[in-house]
Amino acid sequence: MKHAASLGDLTAQTFLKRYWQKSPHLIRKAFPQIISPISAEELAGLACETGVESRLVIKTRGKPGWQVRHGPFKEKDFRTLPKKNWTLLVQDTDKHLPELADFLTHFYFIPTWRIDDLMISFAADGGSVGPHIDAYDVFLLQVQGQRRWSISQKHHAQVLNPGFELSQIRKFKPQHTWLLEPGDMLYLPPGVAHHGIAAGECMTFSIGFRAPADAEMLADLSTLLLTRLDKEKRYTDSDLMPAQMNPGLITNKARTAIRKRMCNTIRLSPGELDEWFGCFITEPKPWLVPGPARRSLTPAALQPKLFKHKKLVRDPAVNIAWYETRSHQIKLFVNGRCHILPAGLSGFAMTLCGQRIYNASVLARWLRNRHAINLLTEMYNQGLLYFP
Repeated sequence: MKHAASLGDLTAQTFLKRYWQKSPHLIRKAFPQIISPISAEELAGLACETGVESRLVIKTRGKPGWQVRHGPFKEKDFRTLPKKNWTLLVQDTDKHLPELADFLTHFYFIPTWRIDDLMISFAADGGSVGPHIDAYDVFLLQVQGQRRWSISQKHHAQVLNPGFELSQIRKFKPQHTWLLEPGDMLYLPPGVAHHGIAAGECMTFSIGFRAPADAEMLADLSTLLLTRLDKEKRYTDSDLMPAQMNPGLITNKARTAIRKRMCNTIRLSPGELDEWFGCFITEPKPWLVPGPARRSLTPAALQPKLFKHKKLVRDPAVNIAWYETRSHQIKLFVNGRCHILPAGLSGFAMTLCGQRIYNASVLARWLRNRHAINLLTEMYNQGLLYFP
């Protein structure tokens, strides 16, 4: 798509200040004259492929009132669907179709490592997933047809019915309702209850942003800590004096020793925490990782091949982020791995993160740097980069 996302009469700076993680915001004609790069039939075909996360949500008469089916589907699954009240949802479409990955560049005023995925939903008339709450920011872009969105910022409790995989709000009381036309976009911060119902057949793009839970981050960090520990190192109390009169008592001395021991065990420097987070936030979903290149190249062979093809392309499933340390080293994170580059390569890191298609003329200035050419070669051999 060549249509730039519009935030109405707001600049990106004003939008972030007023609305981001603060308040819902409806933007009429954010993408005027929008044309979807994928049809409903193509979306259904994608949902039939192995390794693609997809669901069909069908409204039913019996309790709990909904049925959820998980892909991959077969063509006959779509032929037997009712005429109304169903929705097909396909996750991570940007990882499977490059043109959809390119669409996400419209949202690069937000850090790319915060972007989770582009989910596409196609619904028959009345199709919905019910009123619910998301724990992350989302832009809901109407691409085809019409969808009626109702929202509420009041407190609503979600419930998960036994045998039903969707959490929903039982007594949803909307405060605002809008009918979205193609090109209209609704932004919702985390925690806002919302309910979308298709008014005729429609397609919606949901641009979701990753918001890892503290528990998720702590679980990942604990894995790192466990790998660093000496498993033979144990609690000691060689100074167990005086003799204890009350054998069941956990003395203040013992509690102090345990607290100190545990604090020392989990202690990480700011630099170690920064590097852990870079690896954590770029870790891809395992089933989306591309396979290695059919034929590996050496750094010497990569350069002439690059100028022959004129471009190098980053696979849509590759997550990449970077920062510069106090010593001006560049730490570049690619799919959960940290690559340490010397000072002076911030522009190289910026280019890798800010684009998905790299022109040979843009990369040329860094090809003489062995760190840069070695990294490009390694990424190519792993299948993270490819020639068009």
